[in-house]
Amino acid sequence: MGQVLLEVAVLGPRDVSGAVEGGADRLLLSTPDGLSPEPSVVSAVCRESAAEVHVVLRLNNTWSTTGGEMTRLVGLAEDYLGSGAAGISFGFLDADLEVDADTCGYLSAQLPHVPWTFGRAIDDTLDLRRSWRRLAGLPGLVGVRAAGSPRGLAAGYDELLALASSDPVVARTLVAGGGLVAEQVPWFVRAGVRQLHLDLQARPGGSAKAYVDAGHVRSWRLLLDHAVERNARSAG
Repeated sequence: MGQVLLEVAVLGPRDVSGAVEGGADRLLLSTPDGLSPEPSVVSAVCRESAAEVHVVLRLNNTWSTTGGEMTRLVGLAEDYLGSGAAGISFGFLDADLEVDADTCGYLSAQLPHVPWTFGRAIDDTLDLRRSWRRLAGLPGLVGVRAAGSPRGLAAGYDELLALASSDPVVARTLVAGGGLVAEQVPWFVRAGVRQLHLDLQARPGGSAKAYVDAGHVRSWRLLLDHAVERNARSAG
């Protein structure tokens, strides 16, 4: 089955050591409000990190973008990659709350061979299964970060787990996150999910004002690895 990839949300270079020392495989960098950071911040984070860094491409607080923004997004992505980022993360919807496959496809085509993840925008779509089908085949896609509901896994866990359990494509690309709790981990692993995301769980007291803590991340790393080992034994 292999190891579960652990992704940790970071906001700047002071979060890096805690995430990496704790066992994070990938860092997701954004501003505190989930937008694109300044290139200087990306450069500082990449210099500190031994793990790969993906950076959020998002210029406003909606899930849409404009032609003018698209030019800037491509430029930002190129700056991020030039600063050492390994990949990017974005996600856009159209006016009907469907995955905007045209916009996402255009952006990925402008950044050939660059791995990217689709963000939590998918939780605002009307049909998760249809949304995954619209994403299938887009070049470079390595993950879809989702909680099953805009309100997080507290509301969307059951539907998301059922979808991953019934569809290998979903299981293979799902990055489960958005209020993940420990008791959900073994079930996601059993369903074939191999990417999980931490946000406030990686910070003392669950506070965005605290820096990512190595001990908090390590406890999740051990939990994930144990779940994978136990699942492999039961399958054997």
